[in-house]
Amino acid sequence: MIRFAVIGTNWITDSFIEAASLHKDFQLVAVYSRDKERANQFASKYNVDTTFTDLHELGKSTLVDAVYIASPNSFHAEQACLLMGYGKHILCEKPLASNVREVSMMVEMAKKQNVLLMEALKTTLLPNFKVIRDNLHKIGKIRRYVASYCQYSSRYDAFKEGNILNAFDPTFSNGSIMDIGIYCIYPCIVLFGEPENILASGYKLSTGVDGEGTLLLTYKEMEGVAMHSKISNSFFPSEIQGEKGSIIIDKIHTPEHVQIRYRDGSIEDITVPQRQQSMYYEIEEFLHLLKTGRKESTINSYEHSLLTAKVIERARKQIGIVYKGDKQ
Repeated sequence: MIRFAVIGTNWITDSFIEAASLHKDFQLVAVYSRDKERANQFASKYNVDTTFTDLHELGKSTLVDAVYIASPNSFHAEQACLLMGYGKHILCEKPLASNVREVSMMVEMAKKQNVLLMEALKTTLLPNFKVIRDNLHKIGKIRRYVASYCQYSSRYDAFKEGNILNAFDPTFSNGSIMDIGIYCIYPCIVLFGEPENILASGYKLSTGVDGEGTLLLTYKEMEGVAMHSKISNSFFPSEIQGEKGSIIIDKIHTPEHVQIRYRDGSIEDITVPQRQQSMYYEIEEFLHLLKTGRKESTINSYEHSLLTAKVIERARKQIGIVYKGDKQ
């Protein structure tokens, strides 16, 4: 049994706990929040008695083996490095950090302390993503990867009324590319590696974060297109085009239905069963690594997290999006 503390008392943490609780090796033992009352309220929902408002006290605790971090993006690196310094294993929400410098700092700390650090990017650990990887050879030479994740944010209505919530506040290293664009970029990196060139465009909101954008990732023999938005919806699927056919993916962030459409007109459904609680598979990977004594995922690896951070950082620079962490 791996004893977990969670940082973050929002809906994503609720979703994580719901999914993780399905695993026999997961146990929630503590909740951290800077606000004692909020920590207690959140902990009470899950019958947890231990709460922390001091990260050093959490780090020192012998009750906790690992920590799931779901705080605002700008806090990830500092919190993770502090806790890894105390020997805690870290499962950190995507994006892993604000920029390449912070991700590198986290990776170095994990290696130094010999602890497990993994980015909680669910897409690449789902059974239906593995199906995509395993069937790529069927469509011949790959020529184009097209991923779209555009989801109108309920917080955008508040933004238009002058109420700036965290989702559109650069103080927290937020915005469309960090929040949902990463779901288009990370799978591309896992499948095809580092692009040779990046061309990015986007619409920058008055606060300094992007509301939407597009990336063109150029490879030697193919190109990748990533479209993301928090200020509009898209109902198009994503697609990987090969010379013999195309793999059609219903939702790039959570693939649930995958089919191959061949050039001759035939269709092959390659969908496999998958849990409704899609975050289950990231905790399963994390726990399996701990149980087998490994300190790095081969899928959500350090290299993949670093390359994704590199692509996002280069894209942000082209659009003119700067976070506080970039200035240090």
